Amino acid sequence: MLLQVEALNVAFNTRHGPVTALHGIDLAIDRGETLGIVGESGSGKSVTSLAIMRLLDRAGRIQSGRILFDGADITAASHTDLRRLRGSALSMIFQNPRVALNPIRTVQQQIADVLRAHDKPATRLQILALLNDVRIRDPERRLTAYPHELSGGMCQRIMIAMAIACEPTLLIADEPTTGLDVTTQQTVMELLAAIKAEKGMALILITHDLGLAARWCDRIAVMEQGRVVETGQTTALFQSPKHPYTSRLVAASPTRRSRLQDLTEKPSPVGRGLGEGPSKSTNAHPPGTPPLLELKTLTKTFDHHKAVDAVSLNIPPAGALGLVGESGSGKSTLSRLITRLIDPDAGEIIFNGESISDTPSRDFHRHPARAQIQIVFQDPHDSLNPRDTAFDSIAHPLRRLHHMRDGTALTTKVRDAATRCGLPLDLLDRFPHQLSGGQKARIGIARAIAPAPRLLVLDEPTAALDVSVQAVILQLLDRLRREDGIGLLFVSHDLNVVRMLCDHLVVLQQGQVVETGPSADIFANPKTPYTRLLLDAIPYFDPSIKPQNPKHPRTPNDR
Repeated sequence: MLLQVEALNVAFNTRHGPVTALHGIDLAIDRGETLGIVGESGSGKSVTSLAIMRLLDRAGRIQSGRILFDGADITAASHTDLRRLRGSALSMIFQNPRVALNPIRTVQQQIADVLRAHDKPATRLQILALLNDVRIRDPERRLTAYPHELSGGMCQRIMIAMAIACEPTLLIADEPTTGLDVTTQQTVMELLAAIKAEKGMALILITHDLGLAARWCDRIAVMEQGRVVETGQTTALFQSPKHPYTSRLVAASPTRRSRLQDLTEKPSPVGRGLGEGPSKSTNAHPPGTPPLLELKTLTKTFDHHKAVDAVSLNIPPAGALGLVGESGSGKSTLSRLITRLIDPDAGEIIFNGESISDTPSRDFHRHPARAQIQIVFQDPHDSLNPRDTAFDSIAHPLRRLHHMRDGTALTTKVRDAATRCGLPLDLLDRFPHQLSGGQKARIGIARAIAPAPRLLVLDEPTAALDVSVQAVILQLLDRLRREDGIGLLFVSHDLNVVRMLCDHLVVLQQGQVVETGPSADIFANPKTPYTRLLLDAIPYFDPSIKPQNPKHPRTPNDR
């Protein structure tokens, strides 16, 4: 075996004493094999990967057990030995690329750093080849970019390029496609599978997406509350799960026919009732009612590149509009324009019958509409203040926008928002670094709904969430717009999610609207080749699917 994890126990020191995160983990992977580790947020998937890489933070420690890599026990390996292993023999794609990337070094410098650290040549051509491998558009221009100048999907692809640069023996991919659009997801997984096949590399794929695991993994390990509850060959395990938790995960995974109603009728893996499904009268409003939000030929240019190019759209009161497209298509830029975090170069933004585009973004915090337009950011980690607890993060807009003072009323509002988003109340006193990616995502949503907005802009809000929590959040959002009349702009690359929630769809390509209309019509009969490409790449969960293991490497140009 290339890697063996034996009876591994990991604990973290907290203010309330040590908390055990992993309980007797046993895992093994051979050369050339792909092992999928699946489970909900907080199940211990990422802690397991960090323990294998020996990258636990200061609060974490291995209490007992062994980690054998290529026959050597690395449980107590020296810093020098670990530095030699990491990046060359043992590499990792981290869940949060913005945190993993150095904010003061360019893309070219960061990839070169990895290559030089292991005595590999770091020429411009080799770095460009890596960027092409992970399908970076216009790689020459990206070489001099810093992480803050790139979208979340771009940062994720840079992280993947760095991880595969030295052709490691074992690659641990912790949610490697979370920030990627459906077409790039497919390309990246094909790339990873091809490199694995060519080099005999082993791959550990950590994911909450059972469709991804079913398609690419030879074997599956299912984790729940820090324990491995079931392992087995992929097809056999998903077709005939033996553990009740695995059965509930499979039941909650969206299939080709899934709708929001289907998921809300299924039992949640965490045991929460999801309540009633969406109402048929979701968008009922009198004829002639003016839109809640209207954009007129909105344009934004960065460095002579039109990120948003004359976009027009509207959202009715209590409407749900899906905005989809590949990474870099302008979705995040458009969401920041609407929420008045950046200024448009041209065009008009009309909210609730009033033009709000004339107020500079630096002054918009004083505008009455500020409290009525809230955003859930794409990156849950970067959007939270590392010095604030979860409670303070959710309370922040209530204190600033509604001038609420600390006390019973504020505490009740915060706890209510947390509960509605499925965030356990005992996590409210924790800081972001003490929470999983999914838990941080729920804090971001709770913070956005706490001030009771009229328009909620959601920039990839479910990208870091497991399937069961996705269903909870989607039903919450649907209930908010039905009961509170909140309009939703749902920005996502996950067309499964958009299909379940949104009435209408806008498809963006390179900053321009290429197709728009009712979601059902577009999914049934896409009018443009680009929309058809997006729909064909949607990864549906099919428990009977056989894992794909290409014997010959493929590149994005083979598609």
